[in-house]
Amino acid sequence: MFVIIAVILIAASLILYRNFNRVGRKQEAGFSLIGIAVGGLIVLLNIFTVVPAGTVGVVDFLGYVSNTTLKSGINIVNPLANVVSFSIKTQELKEIMNVPSQEGLGVQLEISLLFKLDPEKANDIYKTIGATYEEIILIPQFRSVVRSVTARFEAKALYTASREKLAGEIHDELQKIVGPRGITIEAAALRQIVLPNRLTESIEQKLQAEQESQRMAFILEKEKQEAERKRIEAKGIADFQDIVSRGISDQLLKWKGIEATEKLANSQNSKIVIIGSGKEGLPLILGNN
Repeated sequence: MFVIIAVILIAASLILYRNFNRVGRKQEAGFSLIGIAVGGLIVLLNIFTVVPAGTVGVVDFLGYVSNTTLKSGINIVNPLANVVSFSIKTQELKEIMNVPSQEGLGVQLEISLLFKLDPEKANDIYKTIGATYEEIILIPQFRSVVRSVTARFEAKALYTASREKLAGEIHDELQKIVGPRGITIEAAALRQIVLPNRLTESIEQKLQAEQESQRMAFILEKEKQEAERKRIEAKGIADFQDIVSRGISDQLLKWKGIEATEKLANSQNSKIVIIGSGKEGLPLILGNN
């Protein structure tokens, strides 16, 4: 709009300048030159357009959309063209939905969708969908895919580890639909899942029972290991006693008695009378040195 006004101003000022200059009205001709300069400055400023960081520009010249997009920075464009900016940053779409489960139960789901626009397809989106492509194509498809995927899962599965699988299937199916249009799906993160109260209580009780069962299994295994350790220890003691008992004989005991007698006899302390017992004893009477 400003460019059209500037062009009209230049044309009018140029006509006035010629007329005033023809009749010798120099002062009025000078004012006409100022109008030409102002209009020319407006046109010059509109030749250069700045595309902000994180966006691309789509050039629309009187209904004709350029096949190339403008990158971030300063670009030279037709001053009569309209430049429409599209963000190529990662954007977040939050939704709270009531979705069905496989059993037909209603589940409240809070989910965040992370997506971004393919800069090379921004002009195609502008021509086929428009600047409000999120409301026209992304949000409806997103809601439809979420309901379709959750209907394949049982409600209790959404409460456990299967939620990661659910998020992955939502991401993959939505990407197949909107990816060819120029929208890249980065992630579909499940923020919160609210199940019916009775079902939640039932699942929590089941999980608690499973944890108690695992705890008891651990205790039993520990007791079995302790019993095995004691059995091995007892067998080792029995084996040791058996080996020692087989190694002791009468001859060994007699020899040990003789050694003990010799040590007492050679001792510098007071002597002791040792009386052996039995036929094979060592009756010795040891006096002072």
